[in-house]
Amino acid sequence: MLVNRDDVVNYVTRNYEVKPDYPWQNFPHFATLRHNKNKKWFGLIMNITEDKLGLKSFEEVDVLNVKVDKAFIGPLTKKKGIYKAYHMNKTTWITINLREIS
Repeated sequence: MLVNRDDVVNYVTRNYEVKPDYPWQNFPHFATLRHNKNKKWFGLIMNITEDKLGLKSFEEVDVLNVKVDKAFIGPLTKKKGIYKAYHMNKTTWITINLREIS
């Protein structure tokens, strides 16, 4: 089973009662996932080109940026489809290429 952006949204809505919001007019497909109480982000769903992940393709993919404990960054980025964060603090965030995760 492949994972897509709808799967992510459905999962966080069902399990955490979090609905994504879309704060940027210039990026209408970028969805933030925020904690209900403090409104801080814990996730960001974006459509970007694969070259932004260091891959040799300009094909557009959906990615999920997730905030994680610093201790897990190194081990996680050794797994297929998980990268140092695109456009976020690389010491506390990772990027998951949803196309590569199953």
